[in-house]
Amino acid sequence: MKWLNDFIGYILSSTGLEMNSRIGGSIQFFVYDVIKITILLCILIFIISYIQSYFPPERSKKILGRFHGIGANIISALLGTVTPFCSCSSIPLFIGFTSAGLPLGVTFSFLISSPMVDLGSLVLLMSIFGTKVAVAYVLLGLVIAVAGGTLIEKMHMEKYVEEFVKSASNVDIDSPSLTKKQRIQYAKEQVLETFKKVFPYILLGVGIGAIIHNWIPETWINSILGSKNSFGVILATLVGIPMYADIFGTIPIAEALLAKGAELGTVLSFMMAVTTLSFPSIIMLKKIVKPKLLTLFIGICALGIIIVGYVFNIFSILFRVRTKSST
Repeated sequence: MKWLNDFIGYILSSTGLEMNSRIGGSIQFFVYDVIKITILLCILIFIISYIQSYFPPERSKKILGRFHGIGANIISALLGTVTPFCSCSSIPLFIGFTSAGLPLGVTFSFLISSPMVDLGSLVLLMSIFGTKVAVAYVLLGLVIAVAGGTLIEKMHMEKYVEEFVKSASNVDIDSPSLTKKQRIQYAKEQVLETFKKVFPYILLGVGIGAIIHNWIPETWINSILGSKNSFGVILATLVGIPMYADIFGTIPIAEALLAKGAELGTVLSFMMAVTTLSFPSIIMLKKIVKPKLLTLFIGICALGIIIVGYVFNIFSILFRVRTKSST
């Protein structure tokens, strides 16, 4: 969408704003990214919600109930990709799946996958970072979800789920068959509802990205999140945990950090930490699982995110070295 960025620059220049200045560059970055992400968000949520209309919670429970072992974890993680929920929104479904008697590890695979990986993140990441990075991000996110859920299942942690969750009434009502027109209407409603909920985080994320892009010296980013700091991935993960946003709010920050020289794996670890391990979701989860299981969940996710960050960084460095040697 370079044409859009050029058009916005032309409009702002015509008002007398200097595009080469920090203020002008920040305003152009902010306006362009807000419009770009909003357009992509509305299109993607419409498509995803239309697909999701075929997978209501009742149907998802039936699908998951047909599988066992690691296959169930894989299907659960994949189902998480068609549910465009943030970490907090995924928890009610987690409770419903657990009370329905689904294996605990299977429900945790869903809980990890749903906020971390979705179809929207795949397409949006492809449009900004390229196909290879987007596909690798999604695949590694699914690996974390499957591995985390499988480990929890093997450790037999069911006793660390609060009793009210296990005994919660589970009314299984089949969703009515929807016509194509009803599915389109549902998708439109989801676009509006999601936009209202997500737009403040887009503004916040783009605002932070504009500051990073035009006001923070590149040497600072390189020293903290660049290849010279071996603890950059861990630091980015820890910084991301207290934040609360979905992937649409974190992408403009990631885009600005990359432009300033941060390592790709470090940036992806930050994005994964924000979307999967936010404080609000941890507080909500604390109400339904006991401390030992909560600690295990946080540890598995954090370790998986850190490993993903270092793997990406290693491959990025090797790719740069190979590219230099070939030239």
